[in-house]
Amino acid sequence: MHWIAPTERDTVTDTIEKRLWDAADQFRANSGLTAAQYSAPVLGLIFLLFAETRFAKRRAELESAGASSRRATSRTDDPAAYHAESVIFLPETARFAHLLNLPEGANVGQAINDAMAEIEKHNPQLAGVLPRTFQIFTSTLLKELLKKISEIPVSTGYDAFGRIYEYFLGQFARTEGQKGGEFYTPSSIVRLLVEVIEPFHGRILDPACGSGGMFVQSARFVAEHQRKLPSPSGRGAGGEGERLSGNPADELLIHGVEKTDDTGRLARMNLAIHGLEGDIRHGGHINSYYDDPHEAVGKFDFVLANPPFNVNAVDKDRLASDVGAGRRFPFGVPRTDNANMLWIQLFYSSLNKQGRAGFVMANSASDARASEQEIRKQLIEARAVDVMVAVGPNMFYTVTLPCTLWFLDKGKQGTPRADTILFIDARHIYRQIDRAHRDWADAQIGFIANIVRLYRGEAPDYTLGGDEAKAKLVEVFGKKPSYADIPGLCKSATLAEIEAQGWSLNPGRYVGVATGEEVSDEDFKEKLEVLNEELEVLNVQARELEATIAANVAEILEA
Repeated sequence: MHWIAPTERDTVTDTIEKRLWDAADQFRANSGLTAAQYSAPVLGLIFLLFAETRFAKRRAELESAGASSRRATSRTDDPAAYHAESVIFLPETARFAHLLNLPEGANVGQAINDAMAEIEKHNPQLAGVLPRTFQIFTSTLLKELLKKISEIPVSTGYDAFGRIYEYFLGQFARTEGQKGGEFYTPSSIVRLLVEVIEPFHGRILDPACGSGGMFVQSARFVAEHQRKLPSPSGRGAGGEGERLSGNPADELLIHGVEKTDDTGRLARMNLAIHGLEGDIRHGGHINSYYDDPHEAVGKFDFVLANPPFNVNAVDKDRLASDVGAGRRFPFGVPRTDNANMLWIQLFYSSLNKQGRAGFVMANSASDARASEQEIRKQLIEARAVDVMVAVGPNMFYTVTLPCTLWFLDKGKQGTPRADTILFIDARHIYRQIDRAHRDWADAQIGFIANIVRLYRGEAPDYTLGGDEAKAKLVEVFGKKPSYADIPGLCKSATLAEIEAQGWSLNPGRYVGVATGEEVSDEDFKEKLEVLNEELEVLNVQARELEATIAANVAEILEA
């Protein structure tokens, strides 16, 4: 199915992003420092501006309440009154107005460092998080930067800081020449992951959490879906029972792991600016392959992740005690020097009996042979794989490769879909942002997520995508939408069909091409790669057989 949405760039956000990067460029041009050195201070000041926006709103509420109350004391300077609403308390010396109006000759760098220390003192959840390297810049440069950042329009919504933050990391990744996937996941991909696993309420884990974007989008989902708790089966758009509060801080228990200390601090800062708290373990040589700081096995309702792809040189000897049923790697360790199947098992083993996971994965994991194929086979036979979505190229800022979204659901056992897996080919559904980059419009995300809901026997949800998503669903699935296999778009494949395909989880093998559509160059290349891989396997087997025959003949002749 081809659905290319019109390009719609938010010009206001473009301006915000450009101002931000201009400020970062100013740092770079006038300081001689690297992007890695200047990124944290810039993000720290943006954090401060958005924190102040929420602080000012809460302070106005407290002042209004105090004016209408007979209480003798005001709570406007009581940190607890802010913390109760998940708002960061800012002492006077840490507010933007104070820093902007420092007298001529003041040491601005030291003043900002002191402001960050004061914020951490009054907000223990931020201890050790905020940058304190401002003194290495000149006061003149910092004043100019403060002025530029103060011009950015502010919002208390979930998007403002996150979108600027994502843009900055994308530019940072380009400047440093590193893979963007190591820093963040594009928000449209994260939103689809969240829409499919539906994290209304519960414990959520990201063992490769980066800057915390998965948590922020999960919180956004909760805020947008103020509805009743899920049905007794734990699934669906909501059933009878207590109504959700709509406050993500009340509904989600956030847990993360990030091996890079600086990135872990940025994740905690990102949570704080969105009114969230979480247990983020980072730095100190922590590594999700070898370490399990949250004792995750069987504990979590939801897992979301975008792990690094195709990592090699993992020390498998250190994993030995975690291999086996009921452990972190229940299906064994792959013989190949590739960690994809280790990550997938970590996600699976962290789920409780009703848990769902959504994660980004390299395409190769869907078709890999030998020991990786055996692990994939066990995962499929465990009835945990629920949905596979093929994603086209150019969805990441700094890498062009396509990828696959995996969705696990341990709660599907005992349901009509226990022995099937839904495959969706979304490679030709996208919005072209510019010549080199794509994303998904809200309507496209809502449409794909609703295919999954139809497959699960749930009612469509048009919270994301609205009328446009509804119109497309009706166009494809009828006036009263119900799930059906659609060539070129989706296919519900049985385990027998999957076994016949060598336990492949590549959507392209099952979905096919819609009537009247031609096979694209991209589709042809993928099919050719699959055939070439099969040929290579057969060639290896032929050479092994040839060697065996030669050895047997030699043994007979020598006898």
